[in-house]
Amino acid sequence: MSLPKPEASCMLLDRTASAAHRLSMGSTNKLKIGIFGCNLNSGKNATLVPERWSGSWDDNLRLAQMSDDAGLEFFLPLGRWRGWGGATHYQESTFETITWAAALLAATKRITIFGTVHTPIFNPVVAAKTMVTADHAGHGRFGLNLVVGNKDEEFAMFGVSLLEHDERYVHGQEWLDIVRRCWTDPDNFDFDGKYFKLRDCLSKPKPWGGTQPLILNAGTSEVGQDFGVRNCDAFFTAVRASSFDEKTGMVVPDVASVKAIVDSLRARAAAAGREIGVYTNVNVICRPTQKEAIEYYRYVLEENADWAAVDAQLQQSGIPYADTPEYWAHRRRAIRQFPFIGSAEYVAELFATMSKAGFDGIGMTIVNYLDELPFLCSDVLPRLEKMGLRD
Repeated sequence: MSLPKPEASCMLLDRTASAAHRLSMGSTNKLKIGIFGCNLNSGKNATLVPERWSGSWDDNLRLAQMSDDAGLEFFLPLGRWRGWGGATHYQESTFETITWAAALLAATKRITIFGTVHTPIFNPVVAAKTMVTADHAGHGRFGLNLVVGNKDEEFAMFGVSLLEHDERYVHGQEWLDIVRRCWTDPDNFDFDGKYFKLRDCLSKPKPWGGTQPLILNAGTSEVGQDFGVRNCDAFFTAVRASSFDEKTGMVVPDVASVKAIVDSLRARAAAAGREIGVYTNVNVICRPTQKEAIEYYRYVLEENADWAAVDAQLQQSGIPYADTPEYWAHRRRAIRQFPFIGSAEYVAELFATMSKAGFDGIGMTIVNYLDELPFLCSDVLPRLEKMGLRD
């Protein structure tokens, strides 16, 4: 009995597909757009409002299918093992991202879905096979977001100590070398490194279509950026605003500094004989008018902020609580992240600004992804099409 072949629209890759097809995430759009941080409760907004993101499996599944149908390119999760407390137990309820990705890939057709992996707590041979499993579930649509360090409090849960900063990348390089050999070596292999000593390793099947999953990495240090451009297909970097008007919600991206970062990353990659994509994330609050958007921003992230959770994040990053104007400014910046607050026209202009600065893609954080994504798809994406940024 022969099985029917899958429809072409359900497959990103066939058995002769090229790695370039993976790099395109299945689209020709100049600016790729995706969803960031939906695998945990409250997403990336520390707010008390009742409509905040649930992070439930059913909502994640509906969102993945909605995003897939709308033509968004990717889902990028946060790897989180414990949250930040506060009244909402902010980001305490999370899905492990490789199994989360595998299940969502099996229920979608086109979208690329990443898993976020902390190299110190995942055995590379086990990780290589679990990622291949997800990749087959999605017919070549799995991507790896590689993280070589994290918080001491989280690693302590696994009995793992955080290595010194530069040494994390030595460990991470060995980890990735083993994973890639599991993905590509046709025969058994040994590995004799500083952190891993493995014998007679074998891993089958290989990733779907004879290519390898996209690899994404983030880092701000010199050694971190060198690691990213040497090993990864895309680099994720944060953006800061040069100014933010508390009254109007108007934000001015520091385009010059952003472009300098993007150009530097591309130059580093070119020097290594490689091309690299550059991505970032933004916090989107979009409404029919600027007035409605800023009012909702104030309601969500000022009047109903989960400040205890924000304080916990700041303290972990080395900023102790203090009753000073400087600390309150840190608080406000932390809770709003990099905000796209405004009408569809204004938000589309901000997306275009980021594209001009050199970004290939943007991951969106949204207060309630399911409730708000339809408006973004119906009113923002068509404007980006008219600008020539999306088909």
